Amino acid sequence: MYTLSWSNAFHRAFKKATRKDPLLQEKIFSVLEKLSREPFDPALKTHKLHGKLIGLWACQVEYDCRIVFTFEEEPDNKRKLIVLVDIGRHDEIY
Repeated sequence: MYTLSWSNAFHRAFKKATRKDPLLQEKIFSVLEKLSREPFDPALKTHKLHGKLIGLWACQVEYDCRIVFTFEEEPDNKRKLIVLVDIGRHDEIY
């Protein structure tokens, strides 16, 4: 199981995305729960990113909403982290 770490940018993007669509918040939390348990669950459509976002990963919340994240490990206790980088519409974050 992974621990989720929200970056400041992700937190701001989350607020912006859910302000206009409150039902999206429930979907996002459901996806984040799945992501922390099994990041490569086929339902998430997790994939590596390329180009300017090389080294990052993305998963799908719904048709036009993506979460961008990276895998890290805490040096102190070797805890596995998923650092949430950004969330938004496909065209906004890519």
